[in-house]
Amino acid sequence: MQLHWIDIGIIILYLIATIFVGFWVSKRASRDIKSYFLGGNLLPWYMLGVSNASGMFDIAGTMWLVYVCAAYGVKSMWLPWLWPVFNQIFLMVYMSIWLRRSNVMTGAEWIQTRFGKGQGATLSHIIVVVFALVSVIGFLAYGAKGIGKFAAVFLPWNLSPDTYALILMGITTFYVVKGGMFSVVFTEVIQFCILSVASLCIGVIAAMKVAPEMLDRVVPSGWRDVFFGWHLNLNWSHSIPAINDKIVSDGYTLFGLFFMMMVFKGILVSMAGPAPNYDMQRVLSTRSPREAALMSSTVNVVLFFPRYMMITGLTILALAFYGPDLAAMGTNLDLERVLPLSLVRFVPVGILGLLMAGLLAAFMSNFAATVNAAPAYIVNDIYKRYINPNAPAKRYVRLSYLASFGVVVVGLTFGYFTQSINSSMQWIVSGLWGGYTTSNVLKWYWWRFNSYGYFWGMVTGIGSSLVLPLLLPNVHPINTFPMILAISLVCCLIATYMTKPEDDEVLKEFYRRVRPWGFWGPIFEKVVKEDPTFCRNKDFKRDMFNILVGTAWQCSFVLLAMYLVTRSFRNALITLALAVVTSLILKKNWYDRLPKPEATPAPEIQQVTVDAAAR
Repeated sequence: MQLHWIDIGIIILYLIATIFVGFWVSKRASRDIKSYFLGGNLLPWYMLGVSNASGMFDIAGTMWLVYVCAAYGVKSMWLPWLWPVFNQIFLMVYMSIWLRRSNVMTGAEWIQTRFGKGQGATLSHIIVVVFALVSVIGFLAYGAKGIGKFAAVFLPWNLSPDTYALILMGITTFYVVKGGMFSVVFTEVIQFCILSVASLCIGVIAAMKVAPEMLDRVVPSGWRDVFFGWHLNLNWSHSIPAINDKIVSDGYTLFGLFFMMMVFKGILVSMAGPAPNYDMQRVLSTRSPREAALMSSTVNVVLFFPRYMMITGLTILALAFYGPDLAAMGTNLDLERVLPLSLVRFVPVGILGLLMAGLLAAFMSNFAATVNAAPAYIVNDIYKRYINPNAPAKRYVRLSYLASFGVVVVGLTFGYFTQSINSSMQWIVSGLWGGYTTSNVLKWYWWRFNSYGYFWGMVTGIGSSLVLPLLLPNVHPINTFPMILAISLVCCLIATYMTKPEDDEVLKEFYRRVRPWGFWGPIFEKVVKEDPTFCRNKDFKRDMFNILVGTAWQCSFVLLAMYLVTRSFRNALITLALAVVTSLILKKNWYDRLPKPEATPAPEIQQVTVDAAAR
């Protein structure tokens, strides 16, 4: 495709701006390792929240969401529960608060807070680093596949998708490595503004161009319905028959059974807390537990509505105007190409450049956040802890540069061998997350669970997630989740009961600092003997209620966007009412009960802030 010079100019200006920001903030980022990875815990929660939302607005995920929206219609709003997207509600309600109270730099460093410094804790620390690096590489391979397929449609040179991925990942790596967390957050805030404008534009264009009657002639009965029965009951035979085959191959025909498995998995994964990636890093970068919760709430507010304006808009434009061409693809139908094909055909000059810049921003945001998370584990949790704990601060930062480049090279290499966006996503959210879940649920809620149980649960979980797809290639990844969970749970329990509990002092300090609810009775009794004023966390019931309300609140943003773009105004009004009611409940039962704002910052933090403002 030949882009107009105006569109090319917008894209070039955007790329120059992001590189400039990386250099502009590099002096602050390279002050020390905490500034590089956590922004010195000086960044405000709303900037971190917008940054986190921008990092989740990735191009590969957006292409997949357009694909499932085209095939499954409004019911596709449930499919992101595979990740699960409602883990942001768990984070908002209580998990971010617990995590931020640990006051560490990485998820691996958190292990010392929970398990101390013994041999088991060291093994657990190492396995978390391994998991973090495996997951980062998986995300980079997934992102590379998406950006390559996207760029091959638009950019004017006759290069392969993998070559385009290499070029764009190289540009992004340059500014991320130079600027660290400051660079990532500042550029992602800019990127999210571009993305939001682009998303609203495409949603409005689609609503104006596609009348409900036009859409109904193409889509099957039930496509507009959010609710479902035991079977999916979407029949595309009259318009694009190949989509029926896609639905069968995806394994979602028995949608009721799939939904129950997805909710079961999603609740456990959410209770395990964030995986050691950019999501956890944003939580640890906040200034206080209160701001950590507010940061996670921001993601829900700003992400879903604009993103689904774009997703729904691109989907209905493609179905309404490109349906015969999609049908003509027959068995070669590739719905992951719906997004770029829709942009090519329907978006005018100028707006296309803005959208292209926005979608490149989506890729760069997710990629940047992922790349910035990985070196923290290599430098802080391997080099600093085991090799050279007293190195100068500048050396840690330089090693972070090198680690970033190394992780990108490995991730891009795996991207060459990735079959599709969907296959990558399914393995990450079902297989790899299955290996992570058991150990990381037990560590929060059960006092007797120890470091050896954690280590062996993670080892067998990660191993199962890598081996089972090879042994059972015809089994849907989500159906391997219970198997991975069971293997990991058995090993957790055996290893825990074959070894001693953690030291009482370690457990009491963790319980006093983090204050979790769960099965902590024996530790609570020991803490109360030393401090009779200590109060048990009694928020379990309120937290669970807020999670139910919060999940409905999150869903309302998705559905509101989908109904507005498809001009289902009656449903849009009902959804808006749901959003208002759930917002009021959360204001009273969650926001008003958050930890109080903390006292004035310590003098050294104040001085850093003053110095930064002076610059």
